[in-house]
Amino acid sequence: MLRLRAFRGTNDKIVKIAVHPTHPWLVTADASDHVSVWNWEHRQVIYELKAGGIDQRRLVGVKLEKLAEGESEPKGKPTEAIRGGSVKQVSFFDDDVRFWQLWRNRSAAAEAPTAVNHLTSTFASPAPSTKGRHFLVICCENKAIFLDLVTMRSRDVPKQELDNKSLLCMEFLSRSSAGDSPLVAFGGSDGIIRVLSMMTWKLVRRYTGGHKGSISCLMTFMASSGEALLVSGASDGLLILWSADHGQDSRELVPKLSLKAHDGGVVAVELSRVIGGAPQLITIGADKTLAIWDTMSFKELRRIKPVPRLACHSVASWCHPRAPNLDILTCVKDSYIWAIEHPTYSALTRPLCDLSSLVPPQVVAPNKKLRVYCMVAHPLQPHLVATGTNVGIIVSEFDARSLPPVVPLPTPPGSREHSAVYIVERELKLLNFQLSNTTNPSLGNNGSLSETGKLKGDSLESLHVKQIKKHISTPVPHDSYSVLSISSSGKYLAIVWPDIPYFSIYKVSDWSIVDSGSARLLAWDTCSDRFAILESALPPRMPILPKGSSSRKAKEAAAAAAQAAAAATAASANVQVRILLDDGTSNILMRSIGSRSEPVVGLHGGALLGVAYRTPRRISPGAATAISTIQSMPLSGFGSSGSFATFDDGFSSQRSPAEAMPQNFQLFSWETFQPVGGLLPQPEWTAWDQTVEYCAFAYQHYIVISSLRPQYRYLGDVAIAYATGAVWQRRQLFVATPTTIECVFVDAGIAPIDIETRKMKEEMKLKEVQARAVAEHGELALISVEGPQTATQERITLRPPMLQVNGPNDLSFQCEATLHNGLLSPSKDKLLFSTTMMEQLLVRTFSSTIIVQLVKEHHKDVAF
Repeated sequence: MLRLRAFRGTNDKIVKIAVHPTHPWLVTADASDHVSVWNWEHRQVIYELKAGGIDQRRLVGVKLEKLAEGESEPKGKPTEAIRGGSVKQVSFFDDDVRFWQLWRNRSAAAEAPTAVNHLTSTFASPAPSTKGRHFLVICCENKAIFLDLVTMRSRDVPKQELDNKSLLCMEFLSRSSAGDSPLVAFGGSDGIIRVLSMMTWKLVRRYTGGHKGSISCLMTFMASSGEALLVSGASDGLLILWSADHGQDSRELVPKLSLKAHDGGVVAVELSRVIGGAPQLITIGADKTLAIWDTMSFKELRRIKPVPRLACHSVASWCHPRAPNLDILTCVKDSYIWAIEHPTYSALTRPLCDLSSLVPPQVVAPNKKLRVYCMVAHPLQPHLVATGTNVGIIVSEFDARSLPPVVPLPTPPGSREHSAVYIVERELKLLNFQLSNTTNPSLGNNGSLSETGKLKGDSLESLHVKQIKKHISTPVPHDSYSVLSISSSGKYLAIVWPDIPYFSIYKVSDWSIVDSGSARLLAWDTCSDRFAILESALPPRMPILPKGSSSRKAKEAAAAAAQAAAAATAASANVQVRILLDDGTSNILMRSIGSRSEPVVGLHGGALLGVAYRTPRRISPGAATAISTIQSMPLSGFGSSGSFATFDDGFSSQRSPAEAMPQNFQLFSWETFQPVGGLLPQPEWTAWDQTVEYCAFAYQHYIVISSLRPQYRYLGDVAIAYATGAVWQRRQLFVATPTTIECVFVDAGIAPIDIETRKMKEEMKLKEVQARAVAEHGELALISVEGPQTATQERITLRPPMLQVNGPNDLSFQCEATLHNGLLSPSKDKLLFSTTMMEQLLVRTFSSTIIVQLVKEHHKDVAF
């Protein structure tokens, strides 16, 4: 279910890993205690240091800083000259980390029905010691290293400052008083937890009297009562709870609760958010078991052995909308990421992904097996999972191809019944579903949301859905990966198998096949049942030459292979337009669009047909203003919204920013098949509303929104990164990302062209009235008696366009339309999903589509 997003090879195995919640940063430590910070989005190493030994660069840098500040040479040994020893844990700490840690704890605690009135939503302002800084924190046996990645200044705290005990793990305490904020808790080898202030760099308190062995893991969470707690696990197998709500005068703290968790020791602990209930704790131990604990009674709820005969070393609570049956990820020392299903399903453990199939074959030696040593799931983007292995760092993401292809059918106006068509293996199936009469108060509620993400007064009543599945008798010719799309009229369904390549057009009324052939891509038109395909033919296989054959035969075979490759390339550039008539027959309107010789790599349906070509990867000086070339485009042959097809060339994820935005995208008229405007950077996808008033072009980090009437006008862009698709509903654009649904409210404002168009329409309307009067009563109808008239001049105020984005937690922001270079920022990755948002939401949980449908109906009367 996962595919490769980024990979960085290393010479040594990666044993520690952590991810930043908002920046694309990964910090890792290898078996040789080398620590590196890697930007996995841009494939750049930000910082490296030798934490286990003495890093000479840091030592020289500190001496130069002190000399520059006028300080004399210190008499004692600088802390940077102390060997760090074995790296036990790595982490980031800044305002973002602190905020999202607190948000995670509060949102998990707020799920309990009894916890709603106990939780506050206050968030203290950042402490002066962390404001505007990004700390890399490394916990070593002999010292803790705090490195500011902004100023590159560091602070080393030796273990002598912490009772001279080895440091084995750490955790940041978010609920602390203003004087001590922020605090870091370190687990020691003697079973005592020591708390360090990042303000004074002094020991402020101890947690004693709990463990009799070395502490292996620490984690903070919030109980449903609102109390902040610290949980620790140690080699003695105990899981101990401590209070994290305390004043500055508390120097020694004793345990609140102690329980036996694992034989042989606790390895790691994780917090699990439970919808509608109190949070749970997940622990893994040396006894090869995984246990789940209730945080209200602290009773064991479940205990399993995820992988027989192997102990887990990493665990993550996982909640992905595309896989609602999976809730825990874990890893052992093999090549798999293991997923544990929720007890309401089968409660089985199965491999989520074999990482050895993701990395290039040349990375793993023939006599070597890939093994995982650490794993972390992204806290805000659960579709991303990072693992540390013996061959390097692997960042994997959810693979859309692992989901069954599905497409919604148009819903008749006023109807509450919805339909969707999907494919399972070689079977075409129809799903009809509708809402029950039970009202769900969480839908259509205009109440405010708390910081935990829950509506105030929100009910936990589930959404009742009635659904009926039907089998369609028409066979599906292939069982490989396929893409489904629907025509704008809803009369025809298209299925494309890009790997074959082959396509079929089905008539929805009787599910008969009305057209088929060889094609890799397909895009629909909106105003008529017209579509474009990219005809493609696979090159013939190379003939196998027997041993001892003459060089002449080899030359002939090479020539034949070259001709076949040339023919395949020419065929891949052939874009053909067809139309489906009322009688169900298909006619070819244009056999080839465009005169470019480059291969076609993408088709976009819309008000205009978009064709993307594979061109040399270079940046043109006019890339920043390329979008303006379509300002005067004629909107003839209005096209389909949500019809998009692309072909992944396999190199998109490895492109550098300087190579990622060539101008290789051309718009064509559906009527004349002629180019409209110049070349543009290729968008990830396009979305045109059915009234042809607005369009959206999506790039990797932005979505460009434009108005089409009375003429093309750029409105602005919204910073929604990695959007996978969108659908228009009047002046609202519902955008799907890999993990969220965003709603963009679009107000085109009032421009001078709007005033001119209004005056022109009024003049035309007056002329029509006069022409009608002349036709009925003759020229005398135009005679009028002039009298005293009051000159009234209506003043219309110009208003700039406005875009408002509402996310899943109703955290909205507004942005005025200002064109900037970020509009054409480099795009390295292809779409995760080549279908519309509604198609994605139907997968797995069809009720999600109904929720979106209700949201659309709820907001349909919104006016600006």
